[in-house]
Amino acid sequence: MDTYVPTTVDRKSTELERQAALHQIYTQVLERQPYEYERREIAKIEKEFLKGKLGVRHFIGEFIMSSVYLNNFYVGCSNLKFVEFSFKHLLGRAIKGHEEIAKYINLLMMEGVAAFFNEILGSEEYRKAFGGFTIPHAREIHFYESPRNYLQTNLLQHEHFGQRGKVIPTIYWQELKMDCETGTCVMPDAKIEKHQMHQSVGESKAKATVSQELTEEIEELLQMLQHSDARQVLQNMNENQRELLRNLAK
Repeated sequence: MDTYVPTTVDRKSTELERQAALHQIYTQVLERQPYEYERREIAKIEKEFLKGKLGVRHFIGEFIMSSVYLNNFYVGCSNLKFVEFSFKHLLGRAIKGHEEIAKYINLLMMEGVAAFFNEILGSEEYRKAFGGFTIPHAREIHFYESPRNYLQTNLLQHEHFGQRGKVIPTIYWQELKMDCETGTCVMPDAKIEKHQMHQSVGESKAKATVSQELTEEIEELLQMLQHSDARQVLQNMNENQRELLRNLAK
């Protein structure tokens, strides 16, 4: 995250540079390129951006209020997950803690999506980090207030939409000690039970192997006693066979 070179598009940028910037904006904000049918809805703002009539911040503000963005990250998502994705896309970081969650969840519920987005895009943090012409991106390592927040953001940057569901944000599944690295979240108890089940199966197989080996050894011992002189057999036995014989005699 600390080696990223920010992309800035201003009034002097060519249409080719704006085309490349548009691709990068979608990668950051939508996590993919829009489908053909989606582009019909955003065609007007795309055209205005490519002609230099909209800056990066203004274009993003229009785009995130479109159904293209909202249908992906707001409709069907929990408010918590929506806030987390919005922070990832617009501020390039994860939520810092429960106070920040409470503030933005309350704003979203009381005043709606437009007020929520205006708060983020109009914040001092956004202004200092990206201004009006720089495409949002994952922040430099020295920005984070704690190693936990840095790791949290790093995990979130590698999480694609829907990979771990639309309900539990990263900050919570970490606190719950859920294992979500495979893309499917598993509670710690389930993980332990699964481990114990594998361990139990392994032990059963081991016991079965030992039992089989013991049976074979007993059969061999009985054959020796049956077809040979008992005294001679005892003299030829090794210590393990003698111990086995003593156990069988108990």
